[in-house]
Amino acid sequence: MEKKFKIYIYPDGDPKTFYQTPRKLTGKYASEGYFFQNIRESRFRTEDPDQAHLFFIPISCHKMRGKGTSYENMTIIVQNYLDGLIAKYPYWNRTLGADHFFVTCHDVGVRATEGVPFLVKNAIRVVCSPSYDVGFIPHKDVALPQVLQPFALPAGGNDVENRTSLGFWAGHRNSKIRVILARVWENDTELDISNNRISRATGHLVYQKRFYRTKFCICPGGSQVNSARITDSIHYGCVPVILSNYYDLPFNDILDWQKFAVILRESDVYQLKQILKSISHEEFVSLHNNLVKVQKHFQWNTPPVKFDAFHMVIYELWLRHHVIKY
Repeated sequence: MEKKFKIYIYPDGDPKTFYQTPRKLTGKYASEGYFFQNIRESRFRTEDPDQAHLFFIPISCHKMRGKGTSYENMTIIVQNYLDGLIAKYPYWNRTLGADHFFVTCHDVGVRATEGVPFLVKNAIRVVCSPSYDVGFIPHKDVALPQVLQPFALPAGGNDVENRTSLGFWAGHRNSKIRVILARVWENDTELDISNNRISRATGHLVYQKRFYRTKFCICPGGSQVNSARITDSIHYGCVPVILSNYYDLPFNDILDWQKFAVILRESDVYQLKQILKSISHEEFVSLHNNLVKVQKHFQWNTPPVKFDAFHMVIYELWLRHHVIKY
């Protein structure tokens, strides 16, 4: 892959709609911005479309949403941009878009592109909300990790003796599973469960510091199946407990999540404490040690660094390009 894989980036469209330069690399949707910047500064980019294995459609629905564009108008903009590419270049029609991909880490991007069926059906979608129940196709599409960068504190790890709290979660009750989690466990003496975000008034970086002293960090789905809390947990060395149905976890084709995370169904929330307490100390240490090993895969860098999040996404794309036939 390092030597051969090439990606052609279509020219940007209207500068008010599409990226001309990368957006700021901060916030919970930073993964989208990092990918746009990384692909432009990587060895995988080619200026010659005839050398390309895949074609990147550089469209940002997140940027459009920031300008107040409605979903209906975003869909029209995406449709018109694609129609222009198909009319101008021969590459889409060779495979009906099977060797094309786009990247979106915001749920507005998923909603806007759903209005363009041939794009969703044919192209590779690299998305932060890879839920089976909204049309995500695992063998075709790619799950993008939602990473909240820059991280507020250094990476945790190799600090098992400091992790004295069994489990932790704090956040908004913006989904059914979060409502149940808070209702069942918020008064428990062993699980640290808060049904609201921790106020900054309680101290500096109190929320982030909780990750350092906790064994298992609960990661329930919110408005979408994904959550930046998963990569927060990985960064701070707290074993993530995935509590979300229909979630195709990032880099699932490459990493064995069972070795560094606890994966549960939403119905397991009622037995959450019992499940976590049944995990032996030796099993926890193994999960924690493996978690430290994969931290680099959930970190974005500029320029990109081998084995970081960008290279993991590129490898997922490399795996998928092999099934495309002209």
